[in-house]
Amino acid sequence: MPATIRQGTPADARRLAELRYEFRAPRAATTESRDEFIERCAEWMRHRLSDDVWRCWIAQHGETIVGHVWLQLIEKIPNPVAESEWHAYVTNLYVQETARGGVGGALMDAALAWCGTREIDYVILWPTQRSRTLYGKKGFAVADAIMARTFRNTPSS
Repeated sequence: MPATIRQGTPADARRLAELRYEFRAPRAATTESRDEFIERCAEWMRHRLSDDVWRCWIAQHGETIVGHVWLQLIEKIPNPVAESEWHAYVTNLYVQETARGGVGGALMDAALAWCGTREIDYVILWPTQRSRTLYGKKGFAVADAIMARTFRNTPSS
């Protein structure tokens, strides 16, 4: 059964928070319990799904949400030349393992189609090694036009 793709709403926040935990918790030691994280994350997501800065597309099999991708709009300073005044940051693309097989691509297609209807200058993301193939198929390439500086929290000595 193919997944249905739709925009997320504040009512989806708890399930999206559960998927966020499922996606990220196996990568490192957690700093709070699953329940504490889901409560905190769901509240954050409810607020973000009600504003104009964040968007989320979800994949559903029947009534069950099995995947998502998030996009944040980044406003640029007004520009006196012919250049779009928005960037889009794509993040948190995740599909449950049992639902994979085109669903991630469909989620990206929905997010990129939405960008195509807006004045977006640049779409950025930070891929994992595993996700680079999918993003490459969607037209993303490694770019040297961006510089970054990482700030990491390190324990005090």
